[in-house]
Amino acid sequence: MISGLKLPRHTTSWSNDQGLSKSLHHTPLLSVSHRRINPPPHPSSLQPCAALRKAGQHRHSEHVRSFTAPHDSDTTSPTMDIRLLKPADLPLIQHANLENLPENYFLKYYLYHALSWPQLSYVAVDVSRPKRTPYDYPKIVGYVLAKMEEEPTDGVAHGHITSLSVMRTHRRLGIAEKLMRQSQLAMVETFGARYVSLHVRVSNQAAIHLYRDTLGFKNEKTESKYYADGEDAYCMKLDLGYIREQIQDERDREEEEAATGEAADEGEAVGDVGRDPNAPAADKKRKVKVGRGLGVGELVEKNESKN
Repeated sequence: MISGLKLPRHTTSWSNDQGLSKSLHHTPLLSVSHRRINPPPHPSSLQPCAALRKAGQHRHSEHVRSFTAPHDSDTTSPTMDIRLLKPADLPLIQHANLENLPENYFLKYYLYHALSWPQLSYVAVDVSRPKRTPYDYPKIVGYVLAKMEEEPTDGVAHGHITSLSVMRTHRRLGIAEKLMRQSQLAMVETFGARYVSLHVRVSNQAAIHLYRDTLGFKNEKTESKYYADGEDAYCMKLDLGYIREQIQDERDREEEEAATGEAADEGEAVGDVGRDPNAPAADKKRKVKVGRGLGVGELVEKNESKN
């Protein structure tokens, strides 16, 4: 029973992937059969923060968003759900981990993440084919397992990506990128994370391309013999400041729209009555953030007096 399991908030062997991988290297594992966010460098395939807050898709709800993954023209495009990880999903994501990654963990390590930081880990579910019975397991084709560093050495609140995996049958569909972006958004909104870190094998060029070229991570250093088999790892980091700015922009816009709606109920001013003489209409300009969907991300001045 989950309620009877006691897990420490901090365990030395769980402090990083290296220690965990080494501590479990000789231990047999449980056998189981698995708002518009604009990154600084490459925003071509991002989803808006606001899109995550549509009706029924609040950032803390179980179901976050659906999308149709691009696929070959001669096949049906699969439809995916990106949603929060649930305890019932743990054996399935462990199966995905065993199938795809050399770094494997005890089931209780996944549960440790799910109970300690339930807002940060997500799964991708293929919902293209309906369940035959209500008791069928969901077809989980990818996951991201994430946490907040409990005792950051630099004293800065930040998140860490423990594990990311997508089944081989569903790769090159943008699933890993969407999982990562959703987890990063949750880190900022829920815990105020300043940045996110991760480790990746120096030989894993596909993952390095995703982290560095698509998501904008930067290589901080190389850790020698980080993994249990002796391979080195790149320690990569991404500043989450751009997400904080966009969240604040969205809040400001919502407040402005709410204030505009309340003012509209009072009726519009006639002539000069009710207008501020110190704010001539010809000089009124407002900075509007535009072009982020095109990768511009700069402040552009727009003259509102002509409207």
